[in-house]
Amino acid sequence: MSGITKEMTIGEILQTNPKVAPVLLDAGMHCIGCPSAQGESLEEAAMVHGIDIDELMSTIEAMD
Repeated sequence: MSGITKEMTIGEILQTNPKVAPVLLDAGMHCIGCPSAQGESLEEAAMVHGIDIDELMSTIEAMD
């Protein structure tokens, strides 16, 4: 999905495209509404949750 990078915070991603929320939830990131979503990059959150960032980015990019 153009415009979304792994350096963006989850909050920024959801502002850019709210349709990404189900992808994040399916990946196990149930923190999309918590305060850390505003200050933690997608890459950092993926690492904390044990999610492969490259696979997650591929899934997000496939939404186009």
